Amino acid sequence: MIEQLSVFLENKPGRMAEMARVLGEAGCNMRAFVVADTAEFGVARIIADRPHAALGALRDAGFSVALTEVIAVEVPDRPGGLAEVLDVLGGAGVNVEYAYCFVEPNGEVAVDVFRVEDPRTATGALEAAGISVRPAHDIYERDS
Repeated sequence: MIEQLSVFLENKPGRMAEMARVLGEAGCNMRAFVVADTAEFGVARIIADRPHAALGALRDAGFSVALTEVIAVEVPDRPGGLAEVLDVLGGAGVNVEYAYCFVEPNGEVAVDVFRVEDPRTATGALEAAGISVRPAHDIYERDS
């Protein structure tokens, strides 16, 4: 399992830039980044290279932020690859709350990030099906 930052942002000009600046000034790099929004606020979900340092920097700057456990799964790069992963999760009774993806810097592997109700059950089912679940040390530095 890996740790993801969830940052609550007011929907106003410059707020996302401020968040990115805080992370940059703290020396934290974003490995993955996605934003979901509503009329009043957005939620930025971030996989950072140093999640605990990023958490502290954002809190110190006044952002509302939390750490969440998610799983990072190598998805086969072919038609139907994602469906195969989701079939395994569904077959194990695991609900996916949300998902997003990123590509490794070397560009060889697509990694999907899944927020699921039960990460341990999900991980066990995926590994039993021969699907690679990436450990945290493959994604970022352990800084906790």
